[in-house]
Order: sequence, then structure tokens, then C-alpha cells
Amino acid sequence: MQTETKLLSGALGAEIKGIDLTDISDENFKKINDLLLEHKVIFFRDQPLTAEQHIALAEKFGPLETHAYVKGLENYPEIVRIIKAEDEKNQWGENWHSDVSYNFKPTKAVILKSLKIPPVGGDTCFSNMELAWETLDEKIKEKIKDKRAIHSSLGAEFFLENYKKMEGNKKKNYDEYSSEHPVVRTHPISGKEALYVNDGFVGKIVELSDSESKALLKMLYDHVAYSVNIQCRVRWEPNTVVFWDNRIVQHHAAFDYSPSVRKGYRATIQGEVPTL
Repeated sequence: MQTETKLLSGALGAEIKGIDLTDISDENFKKINDLLLEHKVIFFRDQPLTAEQHIALAEKFGPLETHAYVKGLENYPEIVRIIKAEDEKNQWGENWHSDVSYNFKPTKAVILKSLKIPPVGGDTCFSNMELAWETLDEKIKEKIKDKRAIHSSLGAEFFLENYKKMEGNKKKNYDEYSSEHPVVRTHPISGKEALYVNDGFVGKIVELSDSESKALLKMLYDHVAYSVNIQCRVRWEPNTVVFWDNRIVQHHAAFDYSPSVRKGYRATIQGEVPTL
């Protein structure tokens, strides 16, 4: 079957047709991986993967992660249930962020499958951090390029207290997960530089004073959130599967569908230590 690609925007993102995600042959994996590297976010419609097939697909990209705070499926602990129930007033991921960037080896890529979607709304927005870096003012680039930032999991407690349907794994050591990473990282395959701070987990640039760091981070977060020319938006349908390169992409789950229900399954692949 011939592969078709439909771009979501000029910045990143593409819908892919003509690929069966249950085919985990080396040839099919290469097609998917090449498309992911090219478009940074790719999605596939009508892919009713079982949990076992989801895991098998994700394992082609590397070792899988288990979440530090959220309990996985009973027989598939690497799969996290992303759930917003009807009676809940919060949604997981409703700020711009890069998944588990507080890990020493943060997530390389994410594979998220939709199970139940709201009748309207609930899109996921993505932002290209290579373009975020390229479009920064040169003076700001010079100021931050050699800096490092603290990524902390302290906010994860908020997740467990506010998302009751997403069962925790009873871990309470919130100080355990914290890492310093470069503010600008180099992609290990493309060699391109990308902005690597996010509003979800970064609270401090190490070499700056608290006040200077706070002001600069706010400016960078606003740049990511409001630069619509570096973004794309995925509209979910049942059995849609989305891949994204978590090293160079941030995402934001739009919460515009309350009180409807939204549910998906997520697998994440461990990456490498970020370097400048």
C-alpha cells in the first residue's frame, strides 16, 4: 500500500495514511521512524491497537518507561491511562510541556492512542522547539545558550490529587526526580538545536538569580505558547494514534470539552541524556 502524507502545518505535524501499525517489521519501523524525524509529530487514523500491540510497536523505538507517579495497566505497566472523567474539573497535560523532562534520560518519543473522545474539543496542540529556538531574538539566544535549568517532578503531586481516575502508584518521594539539563539541546540525529525548557517542570535557570530566571523563563514560555506559526493541532477521532518526538516538541492538551469524557493510552520510550 502506498504511503500518503498530509501536512498539518508548515511548522510540524503530518497525517499518515497507508501504514498498518500492527506491522512491526524492520521495514515498516524505518518508514515510521523516518516520518517521525521529518515531521516531528505524526498521526494515523483507524488503528485499533490492543495494549499488547501498542507495547510491541513502542518497543521498536527503544526501552519503555514506567511512570514515576501514575500506575500503568494491570498487565502492561508501561501503558499509562490518560483519563478525564465526567465529574473532574481538571485535565492532565493542560499546560505546555515536554513529558517527564525531569528524568536524567528524558522521554525520547511518545505514542498516544485515543480510546474515547469528547463530541467536540479535546484537541492536542504541538509546538516545534527547533523553530522556537530559531525565532528567538539573537540577544536572548546569546544569554541562554550555555545555561542549564533545573527540571523537577514536584508538580506531579498535583496530578495525583486532582486526577482521581488516574490512579497513583503510591509513591510519595517527590524530591527524588530532579535533573539539570541544558536550556538549549542538540537533537542526537538531526544535529539541530532546540529550546529545552518547559512550563510543566522547569522552575529555575541555574546560573541566573531567582528574579532574572523567573522573568526570562516567563518570556520563553510565552514564546512557546503564543507563537502560533511554530505550532500544529491534532483533532482526535476514536483509534487515532499520535507519535511525537518529545526531545524537540512540546504539547498542550486543550481543555475545552467539560464535562465530557476523554480517555487514551500512552506509552513512552526512554531517551538519552540531553546535551548542547
